[in-house]
Amino acid sequence: MQADLSDERLMLAYRAGDADAFTTLYRRYRGSLYRYLAQQCGDPAVAEELYQEVWIKVVKARADYQPLARFSTWVFRIARHRLIDHYRKHSPQALAQLAPNADDQDQVDDLIACLPAPGHETPHALHERHHAAHRINMALAALPPAQREVFLLAEEGGLTLEEIAVATDSGRETTKSRLRYALTKLRHSLQDLL
Repeated sequence: MQADLSDERLMLAYRAGDADAFTTLYRRYRGSLYRYLAQQCGDPAVAEELYQEVWIKVVKARADYQPLARFSTWVFRIARHRLIDHYRKHSPQALAQLAPNADDQDQVDDLIACLPAPGHETPHALHERHHAAHRINMALAALPPAQREVFLLAEEGGLTLEEIAVATDSGRETTKSRLRYALTKLRHSLQDLL
């Protein structure tokens, strides 16, 4: 069963020609990778385009893939580099926000549209969920870009501090500080929801 295989084994199977392994990986990362890109760029349409470009890069890199790190670290690093390429081309100011010393910047990115709650919920539950999602998105957008990036890689990507440090070309202690500051700011911003 492919569903029981690790991401790394699936990528190795895909490298060997198993197209179903790719489909399984794509499904596993659909939500988390897209949300990471959407939160980073603030535009769902751009995030979708970047998301597809990340998978094109995965397809092109399959012959050279080696499981030297977790697949999640590898794919989120590709996503980060694709974001940087996008910022270089379209918004040099946004690229500067991903610089290693961007911890103290307080610029707010555009808020992404929230996905609706499941249809079987009551109108009150839908409203509450939408309100909470809006507040979370605003709190995430208010984080300095480097802190937001580390938080999203940890939460959406499931990466460890070491893996985030590798993916962002930062030191472990810098990564740890950014995550700690992000969590503190999010707790403070969302304390009434907790």
